[in-house]
Amino acid sequence: MKTNLICVLLMLFSSLGFAASKKTTFEIKDGHFYRNGEVVSIHAGEMHYARIPHQYWRHRLQMMKGMGLNTVATYVFWNLHETEPGKWDFSGDKNLAEYIRIAGEEGMMVILRPGPYVCAEWEYGGYPWWLQNIPGMEIRRDNPAFLERTKSYIERLYQEVGDLQCTKGGPIVMVQCENEFGSYVAQRKDIPLEEHRAYNAKIKQQLADAGFNVPLFTSDGSWLFEGGTTEGALPTANGESDIENLKKVVDQYHGGKGPYMVAEFYPGWLSHWAEPFPQVSASEIARQTEAYLKNDVSFNFYMVHGGTNFGFTSGANYDKRRDIQPDMTSYDYDAPISEAGWVTPKYDSIRNVMKRYVKYAIPDAPAPNPVIEIPSIKLTKVADVLALTESTTPVTNNDPQTFEQLNQGYGYVLYTRHFNQPISGTLEIPGLRDYAVVYVDGEKVGVLNRNTQTYSMEIDVPFNATLEILVENMGRINYGSEIVHNTKGIISPVTIAGKEITGGWNMYRLPMSEAPDLQTLKRNVYTIGSTQANKLKDCPAIYEGTFTLDQTGDTFIDMEAWGKGIIFINGINIGRYWQVGPQQTLYIPGVWLKKGENKITIFEQLNETVQSEVSTVKQPVLMKLK
Repeated sequence: MKTNLICVLLMLFSSLGFAASKKTTFEIKDGHFYRNGEVVSIHAGEMHYARIPHQYWRHRLQMMKGMGLNTVATYVFWNLHETEPGKWDFSGDKNLAEYIRIAGEEGMMVILRPGPYVCAEWEYGGYPWWLQNIPGMEIRRDNPAFLERTKSYIERLYQEVGDLQCTKGGPIVMVQCENEFGSYVAQRKDIPLEEHRAYNAKIKQQLADAGFNVPLFTSDGSWLFEGGTTEGALPTANGESDIENLKKVVDQYHGGKGPYMVAEFYPGWLSHWAEPFPQVSASEIARQTEAYLKNDVSFNFYMVHGGTNFGFTSGANYDKRRDIQPDMTSYDYDAPISEAGWVTPKYDSIRNVMKRYVKYAIPDAPAPNPVIEIPSIKLTKVADVLALTESTTPVTNNDPQTFEQLNQGYGYVLYTRHFNQPISGTLEIPGLRDYAVVYVDGEKVGVLNRNTQTYSMEIDVPFNATLEILVENMGRINYGSEIVHNTKGIISPVTIAGKEITGGWNMYRLPMSEAPDLQTLKRNVYTIGSTQANKLKDCPAIYEGTFTLDQTGDTFIDMEAWGKGIIFINGINIGRYWQVGPQQTLYIPGVWLKKGENKITIFEQLNETVQSEVSTVKQPVLMKLK
């Protein structure tokens, strides 16, 4: 009897193991996508695991299904996972494999976009900041030092997700080769086209050598296929609404046939600090969705749900008027699914169109997560950030050093220089990267800002005084030819009245990789409301407080009355705020709050008003530009 039971159990486990490893097929042939031998269209939405707390992944994927989609696409952020050379992290909110597994459990196909360059309004386009410290390194070109690192990344990524390809029974059906490479070819005409193509082919080969064996694709604007396509990968067109042109250009580079796909169909658009929040109408997107469905064009909404640039993950762009356009903390993107995972009018419009055309059943959208409001969070302590100079050992050098030279990726650096003799005139820091508040003996004298191209100001440094410059990295450029110039801090000489200031520079590192501990500032921590606290007006300060909850839920912290800085909730950096807008609130996921006591820490750079409390609201404010 016992022997028979063991045999039955062994047979059961054997069959389960077979089912788990059963291969499915996904092919590109005869101008179509085929899944398990049947023609299939891809109705995808881009949604990034790292921009959503992992506890919400399933909810957001169910939201996508409720809109009528059958596929999720995601970039992979190299710098999120290789935080230091050879130090990898795929845990918690970085657990890409778990994200893909959940998508499979929800019946979704997965498109993987591993880059290694991803753009995505993400810090440095996904590249680890420390690549800039490697001798001889030239990113995104046929450079041995760079390709050695991309190979290491792709191989390590395969260890995580290789078994989740459809060829091994998983949900991954396609993998992208590089990303919008045709744009970079057009931007970097100083590099020969032959070298560009050689680099692109080597990335494709590294993917194959690592073990990725599902169909590959490229994505570019339709006018950029000449530089962006690579042999053996399906060309897809980003942002292409003209279906006839889409078919024409794909035919030209794909043997005269499809399938035809828009790998980035934009239902919204990216947003920068100090610029209006872009909006795209729901009716316009619904009409374009219907046009694709009528003409058998596969598509991927970029973004279907944007999420949030938590911590220091937001990148930056630039144009002729602004040397840097830092991306906002919110990555709402005016997407069909809002930043907090809510149904929008755009969602409903797309869902109604999808229901008329797709043959599979579309479920109802799941209920939104609970939302709470916290009327007042009392702040009890405040610390003087400039007092760090009393308790911290600086790095000293004849000239200011960059963040990278200081082996610091993100956050802030306080640069100080003592003057034995008075000096006055125009202070110029053309190499400011990116935002600086300037003090003389602790008194604020001005702000320099790469965003507004403000690199100089008048200054008067008296006898026996100290110049203090608090510099913020507002995010590395993620798109365009300037991506190769991404060092941070003060990267060129500082001059006053035309004289270069050398010798005696001290650099105090403030990476803010963890919530600041006020205990380290000891005697420079004051009680809110005290005379000493009020004297911190216009000085950088760290505020701290606690609040008690009897229920948790998503909420939005209102920072309109504040200046510029970052917020930690229970030790988690929820991102930057800045009074210029248009974003005036920051999203706090309910899963990062807890019943009972919670802790808030705010680093306020400007401190134009000494604060005593902060509150949260139930609706985000993302369109209030000042």
